[in-house]
Amino acid sequence: MRALWTGSTGMNSMQTNLDVIANNLANAKTTGFKRSRADFEDLIYQTLRMPGTENGDGSQVPTGMQIGLGSRPAAVYKIFTQGDYQNTGNELDWAIEGRGFFKVLSNGEDYYTRAGAFKLDKDGYVVTSNGDRLQPEFSVPDGTVVISIDPYGLLTATGQDGTALATVQLTITDFPNPAGLKSIGRNLFAETEASGAPTEGNPGTENFGTIAQGFLEQSNVDVVQEMVDMIVTQRAYELNSKTVQTADEMMAIANNLKR
Repeated sequence: MRALWTGSTGMNSMQTNLDVIANNLANAKTTGFKRSRADFEDLIYQTLRMPGTENGDGSQVPTGMQIGLGSRPAAVYKIFTQGDYQNTGNELDWAIEGRGFFKVLSNGEDYYTRAGAFKLDKDGYVVTSNGDRLQPEFSVPDGTVVISIDPYGLLTATGQDGTALATVQLTITDFPNPAGLKSIGRNLFAETEASGAPTEGNPGTENFGTIAQGFLEQSNVDVVQEMVDMIVTQRAYELNSKTVQTADEMMAIANNLKR
């Protein structure tokens, strides 16, 4: 009874899809979060008759007979579309308009993020909410009253008299295939072979985005779309479970046949 096992693969696939949707909804308000989408593929087929098989009279079978054995998850794909912007007015809130990631240093490793909600640590360095230092490092000197960054990444600490106490040119990083990055949590991504080698550049040059100070990029999760996808997933799970139930009932009918 193939349908018994085929229906179970469909149920497993829909469970995975619901897991992805649940994570998207859980991060609907996470700064810089990028939604994921589960992709599926069909499993192998049992070929009962090959297409093009010749009949006894020399004619050919036009379609053949193949029965599929279900589905399975093929990938969970990150979608890096731009999220909406929230105007915070905070001088350490930065959003990237376009392509690119901020590079941060965490436990001696380089990681990348779209979440620009930066803070200052006890030494005056610009860090993430988890204390990971922004790269290139920038320490705000004592006596700084204004921290500013222009759209092209020039970060400046200005004193009371309007003089620049320290400046640094901030670079951002891009990848040939951002969807190939590894999500490690804490709004961070890690380079992989699938993502390609990182390329650094100044904001606003070539294909790199610009910096918007006083703004945060919100999650790109569309809550309404996720709710619709959840309803469709629930119904698909229900239909697959009905397939399993029907196959069981058919086996019970066959089992109860009397001579």
